[in-house]
This record gives sequence, structure tokens and C-alpha cells, in this order.
Amino acid sequence: MPAALTEGPPRDDLSERALAVSGYGAPVTSVPVVLLHGARTSATMWRAQVAALGAAGHRPVAVDLPGHGRRAGERFTLDGAVEEVREGVAEAVGGPGPALVVGLSLGGYVAIEHRGRYPAESRGLVAASCSTIPTSPLRGLWRLAARAIEASPDSGALLNRAMVRATVATAQRADLAAGGYALDVMTDVLDEVARVDTVARLADAGSPVWVVNGALDHFRTQERAYVAAARRGGGAARLVVVPRAKHLVSLDAPVAFARVLLEAADEVAGRGSDAGHLPGAGAADERRGVRDHDDVVPQPVERVAGDGARVPAPDVEAVPPEHGA
Repeated sequence: MPAALTEGPPRDDLSERALAVSGYGAPVTSVPVVLLHGARTSATMWRAQVAALGAAGHRPVAVDLPGHGRRAGERFTLDGAVEEVREGVAEAVGGPGPALVVGLSLGGYVAIEHRGRYPAESRGLVAASCSTIPTSPLRGLWRLAARAIEASPDSGALLNRAMVRATVATAQRADLAAGGYALDVMTDVLDEVARVDTVARLADAGSPVWVVNGALDHFRTQERAYVAAARRGGGAARLVVVPRAKHLVSLDAPVAFARVLLEAADEVAGRGSDAGHLPGAGAADERRGVRDHDDVVPQPVERVAGDGARVPAPDVEAVPPEHGA
């Protein structure tokens, strides 16, 4: 069985805001959703999204990949990670059948590989913060840095703490840290993920794909190539960019990211436009949701009422794309 997270601290604030901006009520069909974390983190990074999906009536399961969280101390392998996804899918579904698989960074690469190997288990894919091919020329430098950090006396604990404080909002740090940090996995991760031919794998299956990135993410270099590859496989695909968000888009903009997941679940359940088919660029979108391959989804902005109470935005307009690259 996968090391799964289905519960966490109450996140009613995020759940209510995410549901409000999506115009959501109870779903007609409860969708199984499997969430895959990034490198060095764990399933607990998804607590906010697990809460939002659960509040909408879906069946989320966040798993720990080999070497992370409850599986700390194991060696990370791509094959082991894909098998963990398969077990997570079976748990979320309650037996054989497909699930919506969501992965961020390392989890995104693993989710792409899982969909390519086992297309019948993919009801849809949300690939976030992984839009750079893992055989990038920079990989060698990343590997040298990873080995040096892992060989340091504290395995990079102080550096990791400083990076988290500098890049992650206080409200999200507790969720990120709750499962512990895997400080000795990056060399294995870089070696194993280099086996994933992301563009080829995206063309190997036909389930719908959402490529999601923060506008400030440095891993965006092949995002449009990813969308094109997914479409070559016969599936619908769209690119979603979240303004002002960085690499950890689900932590930088948790409500906007949860909204994307809710609308993805909506689509694969057949509740979206045209009975679940993703509309193309320029298509009408009366729900003002995530609609095409040029979407930019802003984080909802709260206002402060006269009595000082925080009032969530009732809806969020999709705005024209802000990226030309």
C-alpha cells in the first residue's frame, strides 16, 4: 500500500475560497485524484489541496515517493516511483480504474512517465513545474551541486532551511516541513529522472493534460512543446500560467492551484464545456474558468471589509496571457 496522506490540519479557509472562485457545488461524479510531491518534500505538501478536493467531494490520495516522507531511507528509483503511483491510483479508485494524477516538479516527471507506461490508469494529468526536459545541459551542474551538498556535514540542512524561509510563505511552511525533508536523494533523483523522455511520453497517451507553471518558474522552457506533444497523442491539452508564482506554484498560490485541480476534476468527470472536451483557444467560456492553452489564472485577491473582516473574492477573471515566450 502507498504511504498515503488523506488527512491533515483543517484548511477550511482555502477550501471555501477555492470552491467559491470555481463556482463549485457538490460534484456530479466523485473523481479519484493522486498527488505526487516534489523532490526532498513529501505528501504533506499537498494538505491544502487535499482539503479543497475533499471538500468538493473528490477522493484525493497524496503519496510519498521512494526516499521521501514515510519512505525516507529508501533509494529513489523511477520504477519504484511509478509503482507507488499505481498503488495510489488503486487506493484512490478503490480498485482497478483510472485517476486524475497530479505531480509537481519531481512528481510531475513521475506522473508523465506513469501516464506513458500505463495510459489506462490515467483519467487526466496535471503536470506542474516540470516543463524542462530532464536531460537539460544544466543537469551535469545540478548533479555536481547535489553531490557536494549531500556530502556536507549536515547534508544541506542549513541551506534547505534558508531556502524554505526565503521562498515559501509562512502559512505553507508547516505543511511542507511536516513530512520531513529528504536531503540525500537529489543525486539519485537526477540520475533516475534523466531516463524520462517527457516529450515522447506525453505523446504516448490520450488522456487530457494540464501543463501548469508559475510565471516566475525557471522550469518553463519547454512548456509549449509539452502541450504540443500531448496533443500529438490525441489528447486535449492546455497551458496554465499562474502570475507571480515561482517553482513551488502550489505553495505560492494555493488557492489558484486548487482551482486548477478542481476544474481539471470537473472536466474529467464530464461536467465541463462540451461534455468534458477541453475547448481550444478563443472558445467561449461562460464559467470564466481555465479554458484554453493560453490561460493565465490569477490568485484570488481578498479585500478587507469595514469591520476588518477578510472577504474572499467571489470570482476570478481569466486574463490574457502575459508571457510571450
